[in-house]
Amino acid sequence: MTDRDPMPTPGGLADPMEPIAVSGRIDRVRAALAALDDDAHPDALVVTTGANLRWLTGFTGSAGTLAVGPGRVLLATDGRYRTQAAEQLAASGVADAVELCIGGVVAQREALAAATSGASAVGLEAGDVTWASARTWEAVLGPTPVVATLGLVEGLRVVKDPAEVARMERAAAIADAALGSVLHLLAGIGGGTTVTESEFAAALDHAMRLHGAEDRAFETIVASGENSAKPHARPGRRPIGTGDPVVVDFGATFDGYRSDMTRTFCVGGEPTGQLATVFAVVAAAQSAGVAAVAPGVAAGDVDKVCRDRIAEAGWADRFEHGTGHGVGLDIHEGPAVGAGSTAILLPGTVVTVEPGVYLPAVGGVRIEDTLVVTESGSRPLTRFPKEVAV
Repeated sequence: MTDRDPMPTPGGLADPMEPIAVSGRIDRVRAALAALDDDAHPDALVVTTGANLRWLTGFTGSAGTLAVGPGRVLLATDGRYRTQAAEQLAASGVADAVELCIGGVVAQREALAAATSGASAVGLEAGDVTWASARTWEAVLGPTPVVATLGLVEGLRVVKDPAEVARMERAAAIADAALGSVLHLLAGIGGGTTVTESEFAAALDHAMRLHGAEDRAFETIVASGENSAKPHARPGRRPIGTGDPVVVDFGATFDGYRSDMTRTFCVGGEPTGQLATVFAVVAAAQSAGVAAVAPGVAAGDVDKVCRDRIAEAGWADRFEHGTGHGVGLDIHEGPAVGAGSTAILLPGTVVTVEPGVYLPAVGGVRIEDTLVVTESGSRPLTRFPKEVAV
């Protein structure tokens, strides 16, 4: 990659997409409630998690609550989102199915209680509701019993529809183009250019914005030299030097959906010595893991394929995180691609494959792609080349 030109910018990366039509998702929630194996299973749900709220209604405001009652569905928010909420419900195709309540806290609580009246029990999202909030909801919804639900909507979000995959593919293309546009900063090191980890991370974040990202998908990781042996090192003031391994783990967000990719480079040429072996072993493990992603495969088996390759090289204890995770509206979603995971990959599931080896005082290497499971295998959403030398 030493003489390689930066990746050209694909056209149309900033062009908007038509809003996702979410009609039908509420019915899926009701079916999931009915299928709960619990003597006191709820027949209504209060949705407070932002990503779940967006997935069900298209609403993206920072304050909102959705009540899915036995016969009514109501979104409650405040006056800041009066126009936005109405527009987003209409654009998502659910304006006729979802009532909208705009008001203060008391008015919202009264409306939410009314929307769930007649329910035998109301579910709360246990992963989002604090102990104190649960007590408040008991008072608001009483005498209707309040029960905990865990991952109910998140489980429905695991398999992405084509519109969701298209947004993730756009986010990945933005990230690919952004990295290509700033890679010259690493290529110039040793020839008069100096750049720190934090400077490179800032340049990459800015480039993603310029290419059409609404935000970064998570805090960008740039870790060089000995810092690369820390899987989640934060970029700091360390100048990146010739011969350094540089782990770059980053992603873009487009219309709410995220990408996730890691590339590890060696500044100034091909790696040598033990580091060269690490690069080769991680590349082989990642390639094997990618090849293992297919419908009907247990997520834990993908992890095992990667872990076995690294263990064969004698570094089992230096691969200290899971092989991957689901991605979507959140950067970490189900399924977990880790040891013992029994989740079965289905067409439309989007996962990462990101094995790594981390040797203190030597350096670390991680290579990661985001893949969508297809009917016959998988295809990558992240496509940046994997040449090492820069």
